[in-house]
Amino acid sequence: SEIMKNRILLVEDDSTLSMIISETLQRDGFEVMTAGNGEDGFQKFAKHGADLIVADVMMPRMDGFEMGRKIRQISRGVPLLFLTAKSEIENIVEGFELGGNDYLKKPFKMLELIVRIKALLRRNLREEEHRHKIGKYVLDMTAQTLSYLDKETVELSLIEAKLLQELVSNQGRTVDASALMILIWQRDDPYSRNSLHGFIHKLRHYLRHDASLLLINQRGIGYILTVKQ
Repeated sequence: SEIMKNRILLVEDDSTLSMIISETLQRDGFEVMTAGNGEDGFQKFAKHGADLIVADVMMPRMDGFEMGRKIRQISRGVPLLFLTAKSEIENIVEGFELGGNDYLKKPFKMLELIVRIKALLRRNLREEEHRHKIGKYVLDMTAQTLSYLDKETVELSLIEAKLLQELVSNQGRTVDASALMILIWQRDDPYSRNSLHGFIHKLRHYLRHDASLLLINQRGIGYILTVKQ
């Protein structure tokens, strides 16, 4: 099977530099999409998505920072690496404040750019493992939060987060009530059973905004989380 190539969006107004970076990344096995200004870069990201964005800061029509701000409104997770010709520290600070993940000062060696890109992609992959999509929700185990379409975020207790993670990992399959109690409290007894029931009730309340999600109680057996098609 074809290995999925990581897609990189390169936003750089210097066409010669853009071509050199682009060719280097392609030789290294990346798929590259290019844009010549921030406006074009934002449109391409909104339409095609990307696994990582490399963006120059100083660009016509919309600079890299402004583009980064707009991208962060629609994607909190995509890694963003800024290329900056200016070494002024406040620039770099601004880049991090708007959600940049790394920066590289021009001129730079291509090898360094590739090393930085691979490190960011690896870090993002690790973070993705802590994030679970459930219908229109995202469960983030690191932050212990449940977010609905970026509109509402609920902070979960550790027990709620662990329960939900177990149900999500077994989506569409019944999870034995006894197994859930042992996972959380290391025991299966009537007191734990009542607690579990209470927690399930809370999780249903948290998931109420997405009508396609069902958290079903299978009497005497356990619980199942399903997504109606």
